[in-house]
Amino acid sequence: MRHWLTLLLAGFLSGCAGYQIGPAKPAYLAEIHSIAVPIFRNKTLEPRIEAIVTNSVIQQIQQDGTYTIAPEASADAILEGTIDTIVRRRARSVRGNVDATREFNLGVNIGYKLLNRTTGAVLKSERVNGTTSYFVGNDLQQQERQAVVLAAQDAAVRLTSRISEGW
Repeated sequence: MRHWLTLLLAGFLSGCAGYQIGPAKPAYLAEIHSIAVPIFRNKTLEPRIEAIVTNSVIQQIQQDGTYTIAPEASADAILEGTIDTIVRRRARSVRGNVDATREFNLGVNIGYKLLNRTTGAVLKSERVNGTTSYFVGNDLQQQERQAVVLAAQDAAVRLTSRISEGW
C-alpha cells in the first residue's frame, strides 16, 4: 500500500514540473532585472501628457513586479518612449440630432524602445495604443482630460504586458 501511495504522489507531482511561480519574462529579457524610465517625449499638442504617461508606465511596472525601477546609471535597461498621437473620434451622436456628439472614443498611441544600458542594443521596439471612451457633459475639457489619463493607463498596461510577458 505504501508503494502505491508513493507512486500516486510521484504521478501528481510530475505534472507540476512545467509550472513556474513568479515572473515569466521573455527569454531575450532574462538578464534584465531593473529598468530606468526617463520622461517620454511628447509629439502631440496635449500639454503635460508626457508626465501622465511616464508616471502611468512606472506605476504599472511597479505593480507588475517583474522589473524594478532604477536610476539610469544603475539600471539594466532603459525604456524610451514617445507619445505620437492622441486620437479623438466621435462614437455616438445625440438622438434626433446627428450633428451633436454624445460620446467620444479617445486613443493614445505610444512608441517605445527597450535598450540595453551597457551595449545600447535595442531589446524590444514596438507601438502600443491605449483607448477609452467618455460622454459629453457640462465640462467637456475636464472630461477629456480625465479620459486622457484613462487611455494612458490602458497603454501602460499594454506596454508593461509586452515587456514582462512578451505579449
